[in-house]
Amino acid sequence: MTWTRRLGELPLALRVLFAASFVNRAGMFVFPLLAVYLVRGKGLGPAEAGLLISVGSTGLLVGSLLSGPVCDRRGRRAALLAALLLNAAGYLGLALLDGAPWAYAALLFLALVGTGMFGPASNTLVADLATPEQRPFAYTVGYVGNNLGMGVGPLLGGVAAGYSYRVMFAGDILAGLLCAALIVWRVPRDRRTKGPKSVARYGRWPVTGHPHVLLLILVSFFYVVPLIGLEYALPLAVTTVLHGSAGLVGVVYTINSVVVVGLGLPLERRLRGHGTKTLLLAAGLLWTLGLAVIVLGFSLPALLLSTGVWTLGEIIVSVVVPTYVADHVDERRVGTYMALNGFVLGLARLVVPVGLGALWAAQGHRPVFVALLGAPLVGMAGFALLRTRPTAAAAEAALAANG
Repeated sequence: MTWTRRLGELPLALRVLFAASFVNRAGMFVFPLLAVYLVRGKGLGPAEAGLLISVGSTGLLVGSLLSGPVCDRRGRRAALLAALLLNAAGYLGLALLDGAPWAYAALLFLALVGTGMFGPASNTLVADLATPEQRPFAYTVGYVGNNLGMGVGPLLGGVAAGYSYRVMFAGDILAGLLCAALIVWRVPRDRRTKGPKSVARYGRWPVTGHPHVLLLILVSFFYVVPLIGLEYALPLAVTTVLHGSAGLVGVVYTINSVVVVGLGLPLERRLRGHGTKTLLLAAGLLWTLGLAVIVLGFSLPALLLSTGVWTLGEIIVSVVVPTYVADHVDERRVGTYMALNGFVLGLARLVVPVGLGALWAAQGHRPVFVALLGAPLVGMAGFALLRTRPTAAAAEAALAANG
């Protein structure tokens, strides 16, 4: 079955969600150019702008944590709409405000609370509307679309900013409002009834009752560390150690996007029928091989080759973890566990650059990449010890193979 036919078999609401997510990502004009805006547009110093962005970025963590309760109590559509409106309100304030520096951090915090809420809420809606057999494909389509949008967004944002910063902000805000309109148009309200049943069964703590899922999400942190670490370390390595141009950094990200968009769907077909532990160990091996290429042969060709390898591991994890959550968590707690998965990513964005920056300043670039190499090895050890359960798609494949 072709991927277009499989896409056509997904509920219309999910196809609209994927289109809205692509528009939202493609319209993310502001955040990649925020430092430039604060320095050139508002006259802040580079250090002051960096501090404000770091403080404001804690909104990603708060948004991830809020997403679960809002999804579970107010509904998935309400969480998606709240995320988009918060993001638009924060960026509108940033575009119009001319005030104290702390106010920029507060408005960025508000905008990124919305950003942090959107991903977990989107994953939760996929869990609701896709059948267990469709979920791996649905999560892959969403991930490919997001990456495609992220590849387009900075380019469009740069063109808009070259004309006017207000045009840049307006494009971001309008894209978010367009997404909200699409979601109101075709994404249904939650039909399930919410009551005390899950509380009685699993207790009052939001992440009790599914310890194997909780552990899988927590261990996945060690696969997120190299992803965020490379976002920090690769641009520095290319420009300061290898003395390459900033344009070469864009080549690295282009390779990442090309691999995700070009191989994401074919790779998803290969994943079917394999167990969760096997896939996560394979992802860790790809991460390890990719980072080993950098450590053993540090050069620009090594960085480019490495990107093509570790991106495959990134794709596997992005599909396997939300699928496992959706298959094994009580439906009244799916939003909370998806939010925890988003929180792990936000936490890595907060702590990894700080830690690697200190290590780089003290000992240089090589220990940074060695530390990144160690992270997936720790993750593989954790997943090897973790007892997982079969997903619905794997169980169906095994049943079909046995006749």
